Amino acid sequence: MDDRTINQADSQVARIWGSGGRAYDNVSFAISDALAHAAQRLSPPAGSKVLDIATGTGWSARNAARQGAHVTGIDISLELLQAAQDLSTGFSPPIKYLQASAERLPFDDGEFDRVISTFGVMFAADHEKAAGEIIRVCKPGGKISIATWAPEGAVAEFFGLIAGFSNEAPAPVSPLAWGDPGHVRDLLGNDFDLVFETGWNHAYHDSAEAIWQWYLEGFGPLKTLHDSLDEPGRRKLREQVDAYHEHYRCEAGLCVKREYLVTIGTRH
Repeated sequence: MDDRTINQADSQVARIWGSGGRAYDNVSFAISDALAHAAQRLSPPAGSKVLDIATGTGWSARNAARQGAHVTGIDISLELLQAAQDLSTGFSPPIKYLQASAERLPFDDGEFDRVISTFGVMFAADHEKAAGEIIRVCKPGGKISIATWAPEGAVAEFFGLIAGFSNEAPAPVSPLAWGDPGHVRDLLGNDFDLVFETGWNHAYHDSAEAIWQWYLEGFGPLKTLHDSLDEPGRRKLREQVDAYHEHYRCEAGLCVKREYLVTIGTRH
């Protein structure tokens, strides 16, 4: 695993997302149907060069590598990259992981045949810079597949709940804007022929208690927020998160449903 310098703002964000370490892989497991959707639409042939932006613990990098593609995964969190490396042994060709920002990719123009990002690049602070880097590193005739959460619905409600406990200023442009086809066309439509598919992620848990522990251990933004609160604040956060998940109760436990968008594009 190669290490690359990232800036101070990236380092602060990396500490949040990386705080769950390898347990973040459980978060990816809970959204694995959506990750598979994006990887199957990418469909990289054997021998092709693939970049996975904001790879996390490497779930989508491994999906892309299944048919023999040469995959590179980048992320700003060294903790997540180490977990990705540990979880990716045995792939041939080996998956390469390195630390880098989605806004400053350390690659040549047109270096990749395929580019994928699953609920990752959407969290880059500067949407235009991140989109410009996707455009730059994807070769003419190359393909992209980007999975992003919908701007309204389950994830927007959950992020709004978390934001109610945070003192952080909201981002100038919401990450969920990447779930709006109009916004994505503005970012990428001049350089890619775009097609959009919507989907529903289905995550299954035994109880609100089970999903609370699952995300408190592995989902860095929730874990970091919880750690920053006093005891009354932690209890209130727990109560609201549990109440949110109880809406998804079914006979077998919980079935949490989240709306998402997959953007598929071919480079001009």
